[in-house]
Amino acid sequence: MPEWLSDAVFYEIYPQSFFDANNDGIGDFEGIIQKLDYIKDIGCNALWINPCFDSPFKDAGYDVRDYKKTADRYGTNEDLKRLFNEAHKRSIRVVLDLVPGHTSEDHPWFVESAKAHPAQYKDRYIWTDHCFTRPEGLGFIGGEHERAAVYITNFYKCQPALNFGFLKPTEKWQLPVDHKDCLETREAMKDVMRFWLDAGCDGFRVDMAMSLVKHDDDEKTGTQAIWRDIRAMLDKEYPDAAIVSEWSNPSQAIKAGFHMDFFLAFYENSGYQNLFRNYKMDEYNNIIGDDNSFFKKTGKADIKCILDDYLFHYKNIKDAGFMSIVTGNHDLIRLRYALTPEELALAYSFIFTMPGVPFLYYGDEIGMRYLNIPTKEGGYYRTGARTPMQWNNGTNLGFSAAPSEKLYLPVDSALDAPTVEAQEKDPASLLNRVRMLLRLRHAEPDLQSKANLEIVYAEKERLPFVYKRGSFVCAVNPGDSVVSVPLKGIYEPVYSVGQCALENGACSMETQSFGVWRIRS
Repeated sequence: MPEWLSDAVFYEIYPQSFFDANNDGIGDFEGIIQKLDYIKDIGCNALWINPCFDSPFKDAGYDVRDYKKTADRYGTNEDLKRLFNEAHKRSIRVVLDLVPGHTSEDHPWFVESAKAHPAQYKDRYIWTDHCFTRPEGLGFIGGEHERAAVYITNFYKCQPALNFGFLKPTEKWQLPVDHKDCLETREAMKDVMRFWLDAGCDGFRVDMAMSLVKHDDDEKTGTQAIWRDIRAMLDKEYPDAAIVSEWSNPSQAIKAGFHMDFFLAFYENSGYQNLFRNYKMDEYNNIIGDDNSFFKKTGKADIKCILDDYLFHYKNIKDAGFMSIVTGNHDLIRLRYALTPEELALAYSFIFTMPGVPFLYYGDEIGMRYLNIPTKEGGYYRTGARTPMQWNNGTNLGFSAAPSEKLYLPVDSALDAPTVEAQEKDPASLLNRVRMLLRLRHAEPDLQSKANLEIVYAEKERLPFVYKRGSFVCAVNPGDSVVSVPLKGIYEPVYSVGQCALENGACSMETQSFGVWRIRS
């Protein structure tokens, strides 16, 4: 396990939208470099950069055309290496977004594989044995290439699935996971990882990490075995490199060899959904009915239901890896869409005082809004969470000096659009709240990634929620009523939102409050 994960706090950057240094309307590596001091000052000491490889950008870079070349829009390979170096000077780690399950249909591997008689890469992708063979239970495309077969897709039409094999092949064209061509696909992905690790990268966030082996079982047995093999390579050759999975099932992902997985499942009554996103939306991205998220002042989410989900994974992975709670990401409608800044302050206080490795999505630290705008590069409803970072009240909110019509996406046009510049001047701002929280987390090992969570008070349909992290007690009351629970001992207040107290044998919480106390006895 890389030691640096014990105190890691990640900052996710969607590079198209972070900062445009050359004023062409799109963010770039130089823009990230120029903002590294800002990221460090917030309290983040690791970066996750969304896909930055060569791509036709039909899916915002998740359709990779060349794994070993950066996209021209961001800069060169040398520019990215310089970003690694500049980040390391500031003790900031950098992980890249790895997309192992599929490539772009423009990738040279696929172009060759799609020929009538491929000279190589014949089985680098999954092709059926006939142009009219329809694979059961898998997305596919046919009729577009010389090869008399249809190919399996992994997401969009433009993203053919790389061939890691089938768990239990039932057709002649389905190869087993230990077939030499499937093993070559695996080795090709290791080669990509080595290339960027040798260049200075510190690891990878792995897109759709559970999607490799087709017709896998419920436990993802085949896919888990592949990642354990890759983890063995990393442990031997790059022991300081970290991998975090987009799996949304920490119990499986950590068993598969990942160091981290996101607490981000969206099945009905999932813990994550109940914490932050317990609402329904119509086709126009408008909230329908009540928002019953735990951190909504009027929400009705039950902490016991949330903990049932969270603690199931926590206990399964406690000594093997980390769960990562996120403020948001490039695929999610921003939390600010449904939560007020006051509610966000409570949610962030919770996220940054829980075990595991937390992730802060760019702009969430100032409460950037979700914008309901037209789709761009396959984003659809997600596009509105990918808008330019809001630095100041200048041209294009400080993102770029390019004409507004040239921007990758429009900026927030509201007169009260939150900006870094304005919030830096306000001691009570959300940005300064995040800074305060992360200073506390970095200063106190008991509040970092280690698995030392103890539940002190969590009752069905009752508040507050009280938990212990080593020598600290944390309590939250997101609701609209004053609450109190008995709690004996002597405590020193360390951090608070709203009015709360832990004294005279009771934990007393005003509405919408959060507190952290050091245990004295």
